Amino acid sequence: MVNIKKKRRNPAITTSSMSDIGFLLLIFIMLISLMNQRYEEKINYSESTILERTQADENFEIWIQSNGKITANAEELSGAKLENAIISAIAENPGVRIHVIADRETPYKYVNEVVSVLQALQHRVVSFVIKEK
Repeated sequence: MVNIKKKRRNPAITTSSMSDIGFLLLIFIMLISLMNQRYEEKINYSESTILERTQADENFEIWIQSNGKITANAEELSGAKLENAIISAIAENPGVRIHVIADRETPYKYVNEVVSVLQALQHRVVSFVIKEK
């Protein structure tokens, strides 16, 4: 009998695809982080000494600029469009909290326009967002 010795090879892990996997994970994380960004307008927040914190999960934010421009979900709204946007937000989630975020220099008539729409819809879960001192 002939005794043939076979050399055992150590199993090798190919690392050439590791850079591809890392790159794909990086792209995935960047896309997910972009999806979770919240829409905001640049305003001067009002200030108050009495605060009540609310959950930030289920909010419908209405932004009011000092010039009277009203936006929600990055879309300029007024009148019937504002009412329809609020109705659709309530239809999607009946427990949604409406956040009214107005600039410090916003005349009251613009804030009252939004409040009047909310009163007509009889929606009672409304918060006025302010800046904490």
